[in-house]
Amino acid sequence: MTRVLNPRTIVAVALVVALVLLPIYVELTGSRFLLTLFTRIVILALAAVSLNLILGYGGMMSFGHAAYLGIGGYAVGILAFEGVSTGFVQWPVALLVSALFALVVGALSLRTRGVYFIMITLAFAQMAYYIVAGLARYGGDDGLTIQKRSQFFEPLNLSNKFQFYYVCLALLFASMYLIWRIVNSHFGLAIQGARSNDTRMRAIGFPTYRYKLTCFVIAGVLCGLAGALLANHTDFVSPAMMYWTRSGDLMIMVVLGGMGSVIGPVFGAVTLLVLEEVLSSLTEHWEIILGPLLLLVVLFARGGIDGLLAKASAAVRS
Repeated sequence: MTRVLNPRTIVAVALVVALVLLPIYVELTGSRFLLTLFTRIVILALAAVSLNLILGYGGMMSFGHAAYLGIGGYAVGILAFEGVSTGFVQWPVALLVSALFALVVGALSLRTRGVYFIMITLAFAQMAYYIVAGLARYGGDDGLTIQKRSQFFEPLNLSNKFQFYYVCLALLFASMYLIWRIVNSHFGLAIQGARSNDTRMRAIGFPTYRYKLTCFVIAGVLCGLAGALLANHTDFVSPAMMYWTRSGDLMIMVVLGGMGSVIGPVFGAVTLLVLEEVLSSLTEHWEIILGPLLLLVVLFARGGIDGLLAKASAAVRS
């Protein structure tokens, strides 16, 4: 019983239950802003979960992961602008283009390591940023307004904010389950082994380059899905979606929540975005408060929030 009812499990279950029941609370209280905020949190948590696959489990520190957010968003926005509003076309295109971009970026960047890997991923993301910023037909720097959300079969209607929230939440949970299955498979164990000692893994016969490239593409596809959701959420896409600072935000969510933990990025996304919202309502200089808080977590909670909860759980068991 102690193994099951530990702080880590209790907090994780409480968070999942809170996310599931949030629309009911919003309906009872009329706090529609809360639903808008947590829809954004859920979408960015999905993007952070995808980054955690390569950063937390694969040791690949990509500083251009937000490019897939923009690619997924622009796939939806451009197709909607051209009159293609069905999600059965928009979303597969978003996933396919994200996969192709990740394949190209990964094929080149994975031939390097360390700071060179970081700089190549950043360079590709900046190239994508400047390409979409130069698309004058689709708004350029000013971005592109989406007149109609992705259309699916009845009764699914993404214009209904409650339905859209549950679609985003279901996709987040499905992505977390997918990553859990991946990291606990032989493939996932090989990826984690390559993170620890790539030379040794290659010496015993594992094609680590292909494994890491596959992992990189999967992460890009999941982040592209988050981009398609974000475009539908905001009814707007802009080059800012894929700017390098957004990649930094996703990285902070992963580190804050706990790298190498399936639910860690969700902890990080909820904590970071709720703190931003609360602190920004108190003062316009909220970054001065948030920065030291994040620094304290990095210095004294090396495993992030999930690591702190794991230590608390171990203390309870002992």
